[in-house]
Amino acid sequence: MRIASGKASGISLAAPKGDTTRPATDAARLAIFSSLAGDVNGARVLDLFAGTGAYGLEALSLGARSACFVEKDKNAVLCIRKNISAVSKALGEICNARIISADCFSLRKVDPADIVFADPPYDLLRDPRTSAKIFDLFKLISGENPDTLFVLEAPAEFELSETASDTFTILKRFGKKSRGKPSQILMRLNLSE
Repeated sequence: MRIASGKASGISLAAPKGDTTRPATDAARLAIFSSLAGDVNGARVLDLFAGTGAYGLEALSLGARSACFVEKDKNAVLCIRKNISAVSKALGEICNARIISADCFSLRKVDPADIVFADPPYDLLRDPRTSAKIFDLFKLISGENPDTLFVLEAPAEFELSETASDTFTILKRFGKKSRGKPSQILMRLNLSE
């Protein structure tokens, strides 16, 4: 796995051993960032369930102003630190990056963000209780900036609950269509909220 675009393109990213993380593929990130286009440059990015930090690091490579990574797995946090260092060297400057080593659900206050990436374990999305918690977290983040864009990585069969559909508008869906395969959902808070 590597940074797929921007000034740090081609930089390899470290990933924890085992199957505790499921990094977003280069192709998936390329499709998403292609769609986000000019929204990334100068953006404040929040990478939830960060894993390797691939989403946030790709954004930094494309000119994001800052990135905050939230991850609870200690081995993944070590990889994110290593990856931030590698991207900083490629950019020729120290990245404006911060790591919060915590469970995303424990967040009570978040940094303002223009773009939020969330790649939770699929089991959290399949359980209506934890899926609702993820969307509650999105609403908390939207309170800081109602124009925030959200990119949720989810299994292809995942559909927003009625409550989430009332609150968020899907702008685009990327990725696979086969059950269990990764897809990415680009959305934002309903403007009528």
